[in-house]
Amino acid sequence: MTPAAALAALAALADPARAAGMAAYHKAPRPYLGISVPQLDALAREWRAQVTLEERLALSDGLWASNIHEARVAAAKLLTQSRIRPDDSAAWTLIAGWVPDFDGWAIADHVCSAGGKRLVADPARIDLVETWTISPQMWTRRAALVITLPWTKLNFPKPLDLAIRDRVLGWAAGYVADPDWFIQKSVAWWLRDLSRHDPDRARAFLAAHGGQMKPFARKEAARHLPAQK
Repeated sequence: MTPAAALAALAALADPARAAGMAAYHKAPRPYLGISVPQLDALAREWRAQVTLEERLALSDGLWASNIHEARVAAAKLLTQSRIRPDDSAAWTLIAGWVPDFDGWAIADHVCSAGGKRLVADPARIDLVETWTISPQMWTRRAALVITLPWTKLNFPKPLDLAIRDRVLGWAAGYVADPDWFIQKSVAWWLRDLSRHDPDRARAFLAAHGGQMKPFARKEAARHLPAQK
């Protein structure tokens, strides 16, 4: 499967009417084909079964380079896998290289889903993610929280996992004064998910920093916090 063949397969599924609605909704200036996420899931599964890891990386890279919305989503889905063997950092390097191109939540979230699995596979990669927190580009700063969401969901965290939680909460503390809606939402998202598994840390964060958050973000962050007795 070559990038050209994959793009042809995507074009064959194009729905111009749906594409127009997607362009209006997402607003990012790029081509849209009007293909649903379940269709992209099916294609990505089919393509993964046909190629080697090296070919899959090349295919993902080619799809991303097209700048087509659905192609970029498919590129991320091709690399969304808990175990990639050998995990020699090539997939992580490709995913991290896409982050400066983010210009909207939809593609960014699909890429961060793939990237989060590579982070879990090698938590040392979080050192690179920390550099994103001081980027002048809002979507890159947001990605640092979205890509680390797997650490909010652990029921039995190990000491390293708890250290990572505290590290990311430190980043979030630096974000609370940022008025951007997407940054506020990313902090709220992290805390909301964390509150289901580590309510004490979520509550302590809100006690220390909630006053600086926008009201909507503070409310969202606390939505699942159990009532204190």
